Amino acid sequence: MSVGFTQSLRQALAALVAILVCVFASPAPAHDIPADVRINAFFKPEGNRLELLVRLPLASLIDADFPLRGPGYLDLARTDDAIRTGIKVWVIDSIDVYENDAVLAKPKLAAWLIALPSDKSFETFDRARAHVLGPPLPDNLDLYWTQQLLDVLLEYPIQSDHSDFSIDLRVDRLGLNVNTALRFLPPGGAVRAFDFQGAPGLIYLDPHWYQAVARFIVEGFWHILGGTDHLLFLACLVIPIRRFRPLIVIITSFTIAHSISLIGSALGFAPDALWFPPLIETLIAATIVFMALENIVGVNAGQRWIYAFAFGLIHGFGFSFALREQLQFAGDNLLTSLLGFNVGVEIGQLAVLLVLVPALSLLFKYVVQERMGVIILSALVAHTGWHWMLERGEQLAKYPFPKIDVAFVTMMMRGLMAVLVLAAIVWAFSGFVRRFTQSKGLIPEQALTPVRDRQGRPHP
Repeated sequence: MSVGFTQSLRQALAALVAILVCVFASPAPAHDIPADVRINAFFKPEGNRLELLVRLPLASLIDADFPLRGPGYLDLARTDDAIRTGIKVWVIDSIDVYENDAVLAKPKLAAWLIALPSDKSFETFDRARAHVLGPPLPDNLDLYWTQQLLDVLLEYPIQSDHSDFSIDLRVDRLGLNVNTALRFLPPGGAVRAFDFQGAPGLIYLDPHWYQAVARFIVEGFWHILGGTDHLLFLACLVIPIRRFRPLIVIITSFTIAHSISLIGSALGFAPDALWFPPLIETLIAATIVFMALENIVGVNAGQRWIYAFAFGLIHGFGFSFALREQLQFAGDNLLTSLLGFNVGVEIGQLAVLLVLVPALSLLFKYVVQERMGVIILSALVAHTGWHWMLERGEQLAKYPFPKIDVAFVTMMMRGLMAVLVLAAIVWAFSGFVRRFTQSKGLIPEQALTPVRDRQGRPHP
């Protein structure tokens, strides 16, 4: 056997031994990302000091190498370095606190403590603070690290406890599904509670009206762009009518309608029942199917704003479901935040129109004859909406029919009265809209979608 071959064999055996050592002899390998993480936090400014008190699962410190003993128990006497490193990487570096829109320096780690999952001290700030500053657990306890909690007290120097504070919690990395309960305790004021999923961005703890409006304009803009069903409904409105002037009337009608139902829902005028969201989602799919079928059989543009208004009421309830979790960030600016959200939705709709109208015009001019293109695209939309309607209808059928009692009858009467009032307004307004649009040339009196030949000329 040659010397070179012998040396290569020794190197291969050494590499194999090293791999086996890494696999089987690692005392505390990095662990997997936990599925569900619940974080509790208190934010309390007092004098020239701000205390941020956080409780999170110990397992959410993903890359921390905890010293273990026995069958996997925490070696509590030797956890200090691993815990401090984990807090630095996964807590301190994941949180930015702002005072009067200026980011504060990184905080001092005032205290930390491993807590049992049965501990209830985080029900109030005073009990939680006393607990984290109290004695640690005895070193001889047999605790699995995956089952324990970690309490952390951070201290920030501030100018005044009456400043405007905001916080950016980038804690979505700590688990696949991270839920955070944050309580803001201003001096001499009522506690303001937040409960949110993931990382919601910068949170103004006591926002001014313009801060709330700015946030909700952005929310509305991205919501309409991310809502596939709302985009398909807009597409149904645009496909046969690609002129901006008549579309302004139709889209404005849709916006006014969904603003009415959105604000009404936020103010508590919508049913608070489990069957209501799936009912609205099913009806939204039905509106898409209806509008797509109308595109196929022929469109009366002079009446389409009425359909847009009626269906906009349904879509507004759909917007409200997505907005419920966000309203906690409005502070005392509920109405202005709702208006801001609607402005964002309107901006998003206009952005969609600016892209969709030219794209459809080019498609019908160079790729497919207009009438055939309207039918094909509307058929595809109707097919998608039909499947959504069936799927959502199956979900709706899982809920029992509401019990007919006094509360149900009262709710139905209120809803019927609202529908009658809106119908009367639409009826009274329709004559004015018809005369106005015809006088301005926005929508012709007979605006049925014409059948065109291959050259794009209308058939007689």
